[in-house]
Amino acid sequence: MSIKLWLVLGQGARRFHVAAALNAKAKVAMSRFEPNSSINYDQLRSNIDIVRKRLNRPLTLSEKIVYGHLDDPAGQEIVRGRTYLRLRPDRVAMQDATAQMAMLQFISSGLPKVAVPSTIHCDHLIEAQIGGAQDLQRAKEINQEVYKFLASAGAKYGVGFWKPGSGIIHQIILENYAYPGVMLIGTDSHTPNGGGLGSICIGVGGADAVDVMAGIPWELKCPNVIGVKLTGTLSGWTSPKDVILKVAGILTVKGGTGAIVEYHGPGVDSISCTGMATICNMGAEIGATTSVFPYNHRMRTYLEKTGRGEIAAVANENQDLLVPDSGCHYDQIIEINLSELKPHINGPFTPDLAHPVSDIGSVAEKNGWPLEVKVGLIGSCTNSSYEDMGRAASLAKQALDKGLKCKAQFTVTPGSEQIRATIERDGYAKLLRDVGGVVLANACGPCIGQWDRRDVKKGEKNTIVTSFNRNFTARNDANPATHAFVTSPEIVTALAIAGTLKFNPETDFLTAPNGEKFKLEPPTGDELPARDFDPGQDTYQHPPADGSGLRVDVNPQSNRLQLLEPFDKWNGKDLEDLQVLIKVKGKCTTDHISAAGPWLKFRGHLDNISNNLLIGAVNIENDAVNKIRNILTGEFGGVPDVARYYKKHNVSWVVVGDENYGEGSSREHAALEPRHLGGRAIIVKSFARIHETNLKKQGLLPLTFSNPADYDKIRPDDKISIVGLKSFAPGKPLEAIIKHSDGSSETIELNHTFNETQIEWFQAGSALNKMKELQK
Repeated sequence: MSIKLWLVLGQGARRFHVAAALNAKAKVAMSRFEPNSSINYDQLRSNIDIVRKRLNRPLTLSEKIVYGHLDDPAGQEIVRGRTYLRLRPDRVAMQDATAQMAMLQFISSGLPKVAVPSTIHCDHLIEAQIGGAQDLQRAKEINQEVYKFLASAGAKYGVGFWKPGSGIIHQIILENYAYPGVMLIGTDSHTPNGGGLGSICIGVGGADAVDVMAGIPWELKCPNVIGVKLTGTLSGWTSPKDVILKVAGILTVKGGTGAIVEYHGPGVDSISCTGMATICNMGAEIGATTSVFPYNHRMRTYLEKTGRGEIAAVANENQDLLVPDSGCHYDQIIEINLSELKPHINGPFTPDLAHPVSDIGSVAEKNGWPLEVKVGLIGSCTNSSYEDMGRAASLAKQALDKGLKCKAQFTVTPGSEQIRATIERDGYAKLLRDVGGVVLANACGPCIGQWDRRDVKKGEKNTIVTSFNRNFTARNDANPATHAFVTSPEIVTALAIAGTLKFNPETDFLTAPNGEKFKLEPPTGDELPARDFDPGQDTYQHPPADGSGLRVDVNPQSNRLQLLEPFDKWNGKDLEDLQVLIKVKGKCTTDHISAAGPWLKFRGHLDNISNNLLIGAVNIENDAVNKIRNILTGEFGGVPDVARYYKKHNVSWVVVGDENYGEGSSREHAALEPRHLGGRAIIVKSFARIHETNLKKQGLLPLTFSNPADYDKIRPDDKISIVGLKSFAPGKPLEAIIKHSDGSSETIELNHTFNETQIEWFQAGSALNKMKELQK
């Protein structure tokens, strides 16, 4: 069956114009707003058949979709965890904070138009302050220059533009672009959200997005596959969020690195499509490449309810492609019985510190964590579905019926304009407001630090509970003393009503104003609205057929946007006497390397945003943040200030770090900034996947200690020479000569994961430089 979908936005409602024609091929033109975008299930099947014959074994679902998108299925070497795959993703999605740099890089490439369907989503630059409408209007005024740039760049280069207020990128993708068997890359680490609809959706840096938009095969190390077998049935207070909270506790923040997490088993059918998306979304917190669920009736129902019934029909015909083969092999198996799973809450300060909700009160008391819940926050890209909001509203109604409101402050973030409009129509939003909630804009908001929080002072110890996905130090409100816990929207709502971590809604009683003791009944909520979704306001701008005559202007005096200059090429020599800029102690996420929150406004201006380089990292020399020794002057200063001083005096430098360096966000600014300020290499015990790739893309050397104990040999004032670069080759370690200030030296071995193409990026100065060389 060949189905072409043209979806036109207008007059505040989506009008669906469907033309369907039967033929021998199972080809779906899956193209919300892009009629020429298509996936050919026949091509997917052909590629899978070629690979299956070569490997002569059953395939997992993730292998089917990934290998089904190989550029050369007949010739590609395929070894899990070792070889690099050259892939052809179907589409690209970019959120506004990362899209600025991605589009600036695409402009630098000199190409006239994107080669695959691509979209920009305005969700990161809206600060939560007062309420949805006011905050959105304020954001439009403050960010006018950036929005104009993104809209005009999208129009010129053929990229769809979702305006501010449309919703969070991942919810928009689920509602419009994800479907079973698609491969999508997105410039946000929580892109795997689309795995809830049977898609392989992978978070990447902007330079990777540029490759795909340029029509270049995209490289990914062949993932291992972790199988999570689900049995039993979800019920009561237990929610889909508890599955990933449990998995995070098992695998930790780096246990999924280099792997796709594939859920399977009879328990899958008890989880809604949006619930599966929640689980896949937070899979980013275990370092997984992505996560995915097999196609089933819950996905079919969601497709039908979001206007894509024709796609569901074709997926039904090709269901054998969209589920794992019987007898397929997983590199690791985790089994979870949903009938026995209890509600969980993870934190503080890391998303893998898992606790049953029944234990968190006593654990908090033991550790000196504040028991009072100051703020409860529900929504975000992880948990803002119609079902999530309905279950939270059912608890709000119970409290209101007894005369209770939230003791804590309470905020609600709808995931999309469609969700906002529908929960307003169906009364959920009113219930959540009546219980004390403030409905924020359809945007990321507090989840990424876009929160003008004023109820506590910076440095004041306090507790917040959220239904978000990430809870690193100071992430939500820029306060390092805030103890942030992540859990389900239902548990957040219950704890906000009770006002304390010591409340277990499964067993504990609340007291009504009249003195009556009562327990909250387990939450309930419809998976999808009984009526169709209300699409709300028209928020999409489709690019013109020909944008070649349009201009995209960047004011040279702007402090928000800056055209990029190419990085310098490798000079053909070893890197001699690199000064250690900082030896980082402990966890160093991309939030530590390139903070978000108020810094988001500079994401399109490389020089300005470089002023936040590593300001959150802990210096092992003094256990201080943003205070390092300038070896040239002997004085202490901020990390970016010292880096700029070194650059001005032609001193190249290196960063030394610990385990899982660069975990968290996909933001490539964490790689662009060190390159811009004179960094040449990052040497650590281990890297998070996306950050390691981003560093390679920008011409830096991400290297790991062959012996992790060698981390201890490096002193904060050392110089390091990296030798062996003239014979730099895949699989061949490099050497580092550590030169101490007392005149002694030591030599250690450094490993790397560069392949031949990536070595060419280093030699050219960046992947973008190499792309431009190939165009000549």
